[in-house]
Amino acid sequence: MAPFATNFDPSQVLVMILAGGEGRRLAPLTNDRAKPAVPFGGRYRIIDIVLSNFVNSGLFRIKVLTQYKSASLEEHIARVWRLSPILDQFIEAIPAQQRTGKSWFKGSADAVYQCQHVITDERPDIVAIFGGDHVYKMDVRQMIESHVERRCDASVAVIPVPKSQAIEFGVIEIDDTGRIIGFHEKDANAPTMPGNPDMCLASMGNYVFQTKALMEQLNRDAGSEESKHDFGHDVLPRMVEKGLSVQAYDFATNRVPGEDEHGRGYWRDIGAVDAYWQAQMDLIEIHPHFNLYNSRWPIRTGVTHDPPAKFVFRDEVHARVGIATDSLVSHGSIISGGRIHRSVLSVGCRINSFSEVEESVLFENVRIGRHARLRRCIIDKDVEIPQGSEIGFDLEADRKRFHVTEGGVVVIPKRAKLERTSDFEELDG
Repeated sequence: MAPFATNFDPSQVLVMILAGGEGRRLAPLTNDRAKPAVPFGGRYRIIDIVLSNFVNSGLFRIKVLTQYKSASLEEHIARVWRLSPILDQFIEAIPAQQRTGKSWFKGSADAVYQCQHVITDERPDIVAIFGGDHVYKMDVRQMIESHVERRCDASVAVIPVPKSQAIEFGVIEIDDTGRIIGFHEKDANAPTMPGNPDMCLASMGNYVFQTKALMEQLNRDAGSEESKHDFGHDVLPRMVEKGLSVQAYDFATNRVPGEDEHGRGYWRDIGAVDAYWQAQMDLIEIHPHFNLYNSRWPIRTGVTHDPPAKFVFRDEVHARVGIATDSLVSHGSIISGGRIHRSVLSVGCRINSFSEVEESVLFENVRIGRHARLRRCIIDKDVEIPQGSEIGFDLEADRKRFHVTEGGVVVIPKRAKLERTSDFEELDG
């Protein structure tokens, strides 16, 4: 990757990724794992996206703050994300430890406060605090460049969203210079962007701080009994009230190497199942906004020794054809006389003869039995769908057995034991 000229020293930037959220809205996918550990795109975990953004940006001093059901997340980081200690590079998980009291993390600001020993040990000039569960590409160097050039105490990455969606986000109010003058948390009447009455600026939950200002505000926030101990709700609004320099960084101006205009500004909050499913469907578009095939900005993850994906049988007389269209099929998978369309298959899936899978996401080692039909499903790992099953076609019947979202996506949890719904007699072949 070509070097990038900066007016800051990357070795003096400490990254802290907030990855301790419970992820209730993503249940049942988060019943046994933290939200950032949920699989995405066939062979990745959600956490791989933000870690790739920082590594691709040349920022290699990274702490990941974990809490809920963090075992698989911490194992993934330890096994996959190994940097060079001799170059003072690290990606390390920090489990919640109750270092400042008997409580677990009360909010995003309290999570950093309880891990403040990391900041004092590393003594960085700048601290970047990002969420660990969104889908986007960002050259973080550009945000830090803007932060340093404008001599900010804090910078907040923002993205334009329609005013109709303001109720779903923390909305930022700015003046003509980009200085933040107000925060509006999930307010349907939040102020719009200057010169654009149809759009609001939503916080992405990504922040850059000068270390001194951050530590002062964390200590002040920790002593407030009225605070929710959250950056967007408490710390940053208080900094604005006190007259500190808090600036908005327009994510739409960020340029990622190898990305065209089609992909610029793509960001998805995948905190709910329907949004998570839609983000996966975005991946399989002919010209996807989130492009996994940009070699100049790769999404990185671990390497396995599974063989390539395999497609077998072409018996068109009996409709027994192993075929996939508009789909992502991970290594180790075998499409054995079945058909998949607009779907994402993780490592080691098996699609058996005469089965059909459409607009679905399959996690590792899912087995689809013969003559089964699936539509708009998310199937967690190690699930075997019995032959002849039909899921996603009768949502009322599905709700009696599975979790079905408001958008009509059927979710089958990890290692679920399914029984046949009818006396299906296997056809010849």
